[in-house]
Amino acid sequence: MPYTAEKPQPRETAEELRARIPGWGADLDPKDRPSFPREQPGIKTGAHWDFPERQEEKSPRERSIEHRFLTPVFGTSAPPSGLSGVMRKYAYKYSEGRAAHWLILLAADRVNAWESHLLSLGTRHPDNPITETGVLSEFKSGGMSSRRGQKRADTKHQWLDPIIVAGPWLAVGAGAVLAVKALASRKTSR
Repeated sequence: MPYTAEKPQPRETAEELRARIPGWGADLDPKDRPSFPREQPGIKTGAHWDFPERQEEKSPRERSIEHRFLTPVFGTSAPPSGLSGVMRKYAYKYSEGRAAHWLILLAADRVNAWESHLLSLGTRHPDNPITETGVLSEFKSGGMSSRRGQKRADTKHQWLDPIIVAGPWLAVGAGAVLAVKALASRKTSR
């Protein structure tokens, strides 16, 4: 509603809103709230502890500098490893309120993705960037035509997408070809 010179209408009272909108303000009165009985001090909950038993820390974990200790239970399915793990540990030297903390964690995720791509090259089923990035769906499902004539935000950076997606793969491929050529020329020169 735009500002006008007229005096604004007073807001509706809680009673008027409750009369006009069924169920409005159902949780205003604590006695009407479904969770109210659980919020009473001294209620018997059946919990046998004041603080949960702490999970054993078998290897050092990242710790926020805002907290004195790790949460009682924490994830261990994918402990930090490699360069991305080092980056994650370094990110926790900064406060969670600083951009550096989150930007380093974002960069560590990208590094972790590339570590996984490189490790997949040593397996029987390496990553396939053509099928796994969704490039083929651009041509099969009308990806380009669905963007024409629309005011979509992704059309502004559409020209960058092939560079961002294919560029690193092409760079790695070119590096591999150069490495093989260098090894081949070294063998023939002997």
